[in-house]
Amino acid sequence: MAVLTNDQVDAALVDLPNWERAAGALRRSVKFPAFLDGIDAVRRVAEFAELKDHHPDIDIRWRTVTFALVTHSAGGITEKDVQMAGEIDRILGL
Repeated sequence: MAVLTNDQVDAALVDLPNWERAAGALRRSVKFPAFLDGIDAVRRVAEFAELKDHHPDIDIRWRTVTFALVTHSAGGITEKDVQMAGEIDRILGL
């Protein structure tokens, strides 16, 4: 899968509010009402990611969960990452 150009990533971000490009990945942080709500969200995203065999990097800091997407095998952001970002928003109801 081809790495997207900066222009392609910028165009994709128009449809992904609250996502940003940072440190070579698509990133979004979500603050949940309680710690266990964040853990449940991670579980739901992880189950979907496992089905798709495309796994985000996930950082949990108390009630804030940060998802980072990059296709390591391609060396950058690909269409798979853009699609997964949209799916994460859908799964979390954002």
